[in-house]
Amino acid sequence: MGADQMPGGEEIVTVAVEGAVGVVTLRAPALTRAAKEQLLAGLRRLAEDDAVRAVLLTGSGRVFCAGQDLGEHAAALDADPARAFDTLELHYHPVVLALAGMPKPVVAAINGTCAGAGISLALACDIRVCAETAKFATAFTGIGLTFDSGLSATLTRAVGSGRASELILLAEPFTAQQALDWGLVGRLADPAEVLTEARAIADRLAAGPTLAYAEAKKAIAAAALPALPDVLVAEHEAQTRLGQTADHKGAVAAFLAKKRPEFHAR
Repeated sequence: MGADQMPGGEEIVTVAVEGAVGVVTLRAPALTRAAKEQLLAGLRRLAEDDAVRAVLLTGSGRVFCAGQDLGEHAAALDADPARAFDTLELHYHPVVLALAGMPKPVVAAINGTCAGAGISLALACDIRVCAETAKFATAFTGIGLTFDSGLSATLTRAVGSGRASELILLAEPFTAQQALDWGLVGRLADPAEVLTEARAIADRLAAGPTLAYAEAKKAIAAAALPALPDVLVAEHEAQTRLGQTADHKGAVAAFLAKKRPEFHAR
């Protein structure tokens, strides 16, 4: 089995060009290093393809993206706690910037569970269509961490600082309807139709004024302060500090053992 494949030989991330739309599908529920690398390569390829005028990002099965693969993360913590969060700068930041800076519109089809960095990926897209049955969770503080992958900025911009504080501090799961009501997603669809509806939007955008869309994306990014690259750096520094705490290491071990974590502020 290759590093970029799931058991059985299936690719972790597939990229297909269908007409003028590039379709990127996350085939595994959580993000391993191989998944992040393949996702980034696919996004960069679509960004450079002039025939692609819109991009559609989705997941498979009942999961859009559950965030970081914690088994892989636990192994990184055991190997070198001080370097375990290098994956933010090496993998997550480039993926988030590739989505947010894509010179063509990006539509997220949130087909199912969207948690942790999965929310970061969704919010880096321009338009979000969500299955009515999808579930969300910020998840980070549940394992003794803070925001990463730009979420401190993108979630706050989407739902406001008060709601963002509630979502990150309490880390309670929330529904697709709540995500719509709070402004995190733009529209809901029947689970069987979410990909079809998102694809229709992507097709519409692909037939539109691509250059105007690119300038509109730049204007929106410029109007939203602080700048996303600065946010990513600040989050990385905070996450690295927290990654070396006993609280985080114990919480990851508890999660993998399916136990409730205990926090002692150390």
